Amino acid sequence: MSRASIIRFRYHQAILVAAIVAVVGALPLATAAWYLLPVLLVPLAVAFWGWRAGTDADAGELRLRALAGERRIRWDQIVELAADPRGRAVARLDDGQQVVLPAVRRTDLPRLVAVTGQHLPDAR
Repeated sequence: MSRASIIRFRYHQAILVAAIVAVVGALPLATAAWYLLPVLLVPLAVAFWGWRAGTDADAGELRLRALAGERRIRWDQIVELAADPRGRAVARLDDGQQVVLPAVRRTDLPRLVAVTGQHLPDAR
């Protein structure tokens, strides 16, 4: 499978900038005493999550990535793709579960479906 046939959805990179600013802001507190050093873990975890979390899609499956793990969902397990009232993309699975697709918005659904080789009908 070529790299071009994978589409990636990630959160905005401003999350990383905010996490870096938070690390710089937390440094004086964290270096004041040894027991405050774990304060730095929170912005570092946010930075790592912002860099890693998202959805990867190819012709065979979706890969949902989070801070510490990932979930693979084959396209044949998905019954419906829709958007929730907040504009996030949601996949309804054949076992009845609904899974929010990280970093995928309502407007991204046509691109998500296109990676499978299928096309959405024109909405009127």
